[in-house]
Amino acid sequence: MEKTTFDFGYGPVPAHQHANGGGWVAETAYVADTAFVGSEARVYDEAQVCDKALVCDNAQVCDNARVCGEAWVYGEALVCDNAQVCGNARVCGNALVCDNALVCDKARVYGEARVYGNARVYGNAQVYGEARVYGNAQVYGNAQVCDKARVYGNAQVCDKARVTTTPLVISGLEYAVTVCDNQAQIGCKTVPATTQLSADLLPDETCPVLRACAHTLIPLIQAHYARVQAEARHD
Repeated sequence: MEKTTFDFGYGPVPAHQHANGGGWVAETAYVADTAFVGSEARVYDEAQVCDKALVCDNAQVCDNARVCGEAWVYGEALVCDNAQVCGNARVCGNALVCDNALVCDKARVYGEARVYGNARVYGNAQVYGEARVYGNAQVYGNAQVCDKARVYGNAQVCDKARVTTTPLVISGLEYAVTVCDNQAQIGCKTVPATTQLSADLLPDETCPVLRACAHTLIPLIQAHYARVQAEARHD
């Protein structure tokens, strides 16, 4: 009996149309019966779509990527390499999630956004526009990363942070410092941009090096806020 094949872009391979949605799935991939793969969507290589996940429109899931839970991948989105999209996350538009990136919980990645490397986007966070999140960066809570922002390295963007330009990241001290548009994250402490900055914000008993560097750090933080405001006025 002749096997059914489909060309996912690199020549015909054994494949079938998923019973729930009609999208093409390579025989090497796995799609749960409870998942949905729309007629124009594609799942191939060793990718997995599990649970009640949805892949539709022209979206593609490939390589060793995994989409699970009740996550949705749609539009022209691509999830590939070893990336994972899970929980109630949404990846759509022309977004790309790749490498070892994780998008989970109720996070949203859309527009022309890219999440890659070992980056993590979770909670209610949103990454959109032409933003890039990569390296070991984490975006979580109710944070928003947008426009042409580049969030990378060990940056921690969280709570109600908004990032429209590359944040200032200072590491090598007791705690990493990430300065966003509207707040600074010092370890697990969030300091709004409206706060009067002083060395007293850095307890001597837990972060003596940070406190000793306060006279240098504070002007750097203030300069970043000023740059963000200047760029906003220019736009």
